[in-house]
Amino acid sequence: MLNGILLSSTEPDRKTFSFDIIPSSMIDNIVINKAFIPELPGEWAGGLVQVNTKDVPVRDFFSIQIGTGINTNTLGKDFYTYTGSKTDFLGFDNGFRGLPDDFPNKSTFENLDNGQKAVLGASLANIWTAEKSNIPLFNQSLALNGGFKKELGHNNKLAAVFAVNYNRSNKRTEFENRIIRYQNNTADVYFDYFNNKYNKEVLAGALANITLQLGNNNKISFKNILNINTANYATLREGLDYEGRTAGTPDNIRATELAFKANTFFNTQLAGEHNIKKYGLKLNWFGSFNILDQYIPDQRRVQYVQDDPTVASSPYIILIPVSKSSQKNGSRYFGYLSDYVYTAGGDLAKSFKIKNLSQTIKAGYFFQVKDRLFDSRPFAIYLPSGSSQFQNLPQDQVFAPQNYGNGSDNKLYFNELAGSSYRYIANSILNAGFLQFDNQITSKHRAVWGLRVEDFDQIVGSVRKSDPRHVYSKVTDYLPGINFTYKLDAKTNFRVSASQTVVRPEFRELSTFQFYDFDLGATVAGNTALVRTKVSNFDIRYELYPRAGELFTFGVFYKYFKNPLEAYINPASGDGSTYNLLNAEEANAFGAEFDFRKKLDFSEALKNFTVQGNFSYIFNRVKSLDRSMQGQSPYLINAAVQYDIQKLGINTTLLFNQIGRRIALVGGSDQPPVWENPRPILDFQIAKKIFNNKGELKLNVSDIINKQAIFYTDLNDNNKYDKGSDAFVIKRKYGTNISFSIGYNF
Repeated sequence: MLNGILLSSTEPDRKTFSFDIIPSSMIDNIVINKAFIPELPGEWAGGLVQVNTKDVPVRDFFSIQIGTGINTNTLGKDFYTYTGSKTDFLGFDNGFRGLPDDFPNKSTFENLDNGQKAVLGASLANIWTAEKSNIPLFNQSLALNGGFKKELGHNNKLAAVFAVNYNRSNKRTEFENRIIRYQNNTADVYFDYFNNKYNKEVLAGALANITLQLGNNNKISFKNILNINTANYATLREGLDYEGRTAGTPDNIRATELAFKANTFFNTQLAGEHNIKKYGLKLNWFGSFNILDQYIPDQRRVQYVQDDPTVASSPYIILIPVSKSSQKNGSRYFGYLSDYVYTAGGDLAKSFKIKNLSQTIKAGYFFQVKDRLFDSRPFAIYLPSGSSQFQNLPQDQVFAPQNYGNGSDNKLYFNELAGSSYRYIANSILNAGFLQFDNQITSKHRAVWGLRVEDFDQIVGSVRKSDPRHVYSKVTDYLPGINFTYKLDAKTNFRVSASQTVVRPEFRELSTFQFYDFDLGATVAGNTALVRTKVSNFDIRYELYPRAGELFTFGVFYKYFKNPLEAYINPASGDGSTYNLLNAEEANAFGAEFDFRKKLDFSEALKNFTVQGNFSYIFNRVKSLDRSMQGQSPYLINAAVQYDIQKLGINTTLLFNQIGRRIALVGGSDQPPVWENPRPILDFQIAKKIFNNKGELKLNVSDIINKQAIFYTDLNDNNKYDKGSDAFVIKRKYGTNISFSIGYNF
């Protein structure tokens, strides 16, 4: 949630929110809810994160921060890129990669003859090669923040905060990937690839919040955020293809993917808060509009294979497919996605007292409409004759304009993959209402309880029932919640909560659209049969707050999942491997969690230290299958040590995180699951105030340990990764990020 309003994801294909789109200096507070109550949205299972940005600054301010940095994977290493548009550094393509304005639409293209299609293929930019870059690889960042507050008569204020941020980074990621099928506990490797992904990322955005405060009881806010997040990358691949042309000997391959992916996120909100003291009423209302656009122009793939893998000096040749629908070699893909989200609602709370005990009744309504328009245009370049005349040429010469023809002279064909599955529409309408009671039963007992009702109406694919893409569902969920608190004393609470929530599949997960993922070497597919997950939550928690800035909490919890969503892998030969989602029947989770934050000022030597941590243990099982749910770790570790010397203006933080091994992908009946190996992450930051505390120097080092991320199958079933006996599926090396910044407050 952003400023009290439920948002869609900042990426269109999965539920996620990119917190770095909001400048940290513009965040007022972050609230994390672990127990549901009816006034909160009902679609979550583990936690609800509420981010609230600043609206009324304490005083006028303006600050600037500039920074630089580097990733150790790029330091001293070659970096490859390809020719793009002149505006790539701003995070958008100026049309250089796009289809020409006069390029025919789908239906017109389909009716053209082969010669006309070939002419169109020849007209597209002939850029298929990544070249070594001579551009400095240091990252760059810039942030400008400002705000003011102006008095408008008695107790009236007009306030505004503004921010502009720009980050440009260069990342080189090493990763290996395989597709493996298992029979009788023996690995049958389909391919084994090593990849270098060279990514130039741009994260740019702006924030503008304007607030009108009318007296002490009325506030109207107009809040806006715009963000562009772009990945411009080239992936270079080498490896072994075990399904090659030579019996008993794998083929050596070389492949390239060039791609540009831009996500544009915009959200505008208008909200009001009104305190009607005469009647003991509080009224909150809001309206919001959200846009999420994704643009993928001209994603290109090409692959070469060594002519004779038994001879080291044998040349690599391009195998242009005979099929007119290949997305693995000689393909060009254009993707367009737009999400529009309309939100409105409000709530009214009445407060009163019974025998000097506070009571509140709160009721509210929430309305949200989501619309998606998705269209893609995948093209294939193919050679029906199977001629070998181009096989020894580099790709820019293979796909040169003069090599396209009409098929009669052994030249290249150009085809668009036809069919309705490459586009879809989607719409959902959520109507929700709640009634909530906050009862102070005694001076030590409090109960917040009530009911939320969510009516969810959704259509994905097509509005026509006869269309195979058509998916329609309408479900009304009754979501009760209760949170009971017993106040043992002024510093200690005992809480018990119970609730019902839901998790709904995303549009992409319900669509019939299938996309070949170059990094995975497999097709990512949706599933029209998915249903929403119902989650029953129970929680008991003990809380101790010894003094300001300190806490100790211990809790135990139980969750029951009906029809949980899980990601599966289905290995197959050739390009037939798929990743998709299925509903399991039932699952349970039992767990315990311990949180603490403690200042160590009981000792003179340790008085500047503060330690904090969060430790969780979860026992989770999918019923009848005797395994944990996909994505659920058995433990979580978060720990931090802070060291502050206030008189010197020095602040340091050391952060550690690790999750227990978890199932990344569920396998089939004869396919073991793919596990994600635990990976410790250690981050460090040191900051020093300068210029009479108006300036600040900051050094950040993230992922210091830089341990390889490993996804594997546990062949010896000993609950850990053994390099010698277990078979990995994916290995990734991200590198350590080092950044330095200097800021100044005017």
